[in-house]
Amino acid sequence: MRVIICGAGRVGFGIAARLAGEQNTVTVVDLSAELIRDITTELDVRGVVGHGSHPEVLRQAGVESTDMIIAVTHSDEVNMMACQVAHSLFHVPTKVARVRAQAYLESEWNDLYSRENMPIDIIISPEVEIGKSILRQLNMPGAFEVVPFAENAVKLLGVKIHEDCPIIATPIRQIPDLFPELQAVIVGIRREGQIFVPMPDDPLYVGDDAYFIVRSEHANRLLEIVGNNADRARHIVVIGGGNVGSFVAKELEAVKGIRCRVVEYKKDRAEKAAELLRRTVVLNGDAMSSEIQQEAGVPEAELVLCLTNDDKTNILTGVLAKKLGARHVVALVNDISIQELVSELPIDKVIDPRATTVSSILRHVRRGRILDVYALSDWQAEIVEGEVLETSQLVGKKLEDIELDGIAIGAVIQDGQVLPLERNLTLKKGDTLVVMAEKASFRQVEEIFRVSSEYF
Repeated sequence: MRVIICGAGRVGFGIAARLAGEQNTVTVVDLSAELIRDITTELDVRGVVGHGSHPEVLRQAGVESTDMIIAVTHSDEVNMMACQVAHSLFHVPTKVARVRAQAYLESEWNDLYSRENMPIDIIISPEVEIGKSILRQLNMPGAFEVVPFAENAVKLLGVKIHEDCPIIATPIRQIPDLFPELQAVIVGIRREGQIFVPMPDDPLYVGDDAYFIVRSEHANRLLEIVGNNADRARHIVVIGGGNVGSFVAKELEAVKGIRCRVVEYKKDRAEKAAELLRRTVVLNGDAMSSEIQQEAGVPEAELVLCLTNDDKTNILTGVLAKKLGARHVVALVNDISIQELVSELPIDKVIDPRATTVSSILRHVRRGRILDVYALSDWQAEIVEGEVLETSQLVGKKLEDIELDGIAIGAVIQDGQVLPLERNLTLKKGDTLVVMAEKASFRQVEEIFRVSSEYF
């Protein structure tokens, strides 16, 4: 696949790294010669210095023979215009744009993105994606990762294994026998910073991060079994009233029993947030001040969400909130090097917005009948949802006869039903699979869900 990426920032770099690492032909366009120099030095990509929406720059990048343009610059307007130019002048088949301003995403303006107007095939809103991720975890606080698949028939749950977990040192193959009523499969383990697909005789150890694919109605039961069930937070403080903070606070207003307050440093942004939010108290002040945090109710808060646009502010306000007595603190951190530092600080969870955005884009880039993709642990592994076509190598095979290297099947949805993963279960055309794949096996996953020429 030939891809042009407009924007060489964190998100553009992440997408380029993934696509180039899978033998796609990638060209990156950015106004910054320094960013282009860095990305072409570190990755096997071509770089073009210039404005991402200018026709002559896109032509220089090879737009006339490209399959997809992904516009992820810092400017919504540049991203949208790049897609318009790519369509109108060069007939690029697939156009993806990152759009951050919520004013462009109101439902009443949906016609703007039709093929007759501004033909953008896929719009990615990082703020909305991050907000949804936070809200999912609010509903299941015992998990550090919560992602729905197959129209919410199953969920990915990431669970930290503590000393009181009853399945420690138990071979994974024995776990279904211990809890026969539970439809859950361990598809991955992160140990000492590395993710791998476990073998049937592998045990869990204290400190592991275990990744489960679980039938959605069994998710709470799973958290009870592993000792990670917790009450949902009712008193929440949001630090930052920008796009992410306002989106989360607005969604929380619709949840009965939750009391939320927002702290925003900039007066104009605080006023804008106050206009948007009906039942949420918005404080205009510096969250780096203990007095402001106390006024916001941080010492009694069950959850503090640090969601400003500045990594250092999120970290420092999170540390202060924890010192003042907040039970649980979550911080939004873009910089990978800082993320590693945060593990040494009293912050309970770090959210990487780049990973969320890249995952959103990858689900549209994958070949074959791949329906959804979610990247784990700095792209060491992926959770993939795909449809089994009649030309797939898996059709007609029993689970016990399928040999996949570095890939674990977590769920089979057949005729709308999540089936128990019994050894004699036979896969058929039209089944939906949810699998986890190690990095080295990404190509094999695409092959499993590949659309053969015989299909047409």
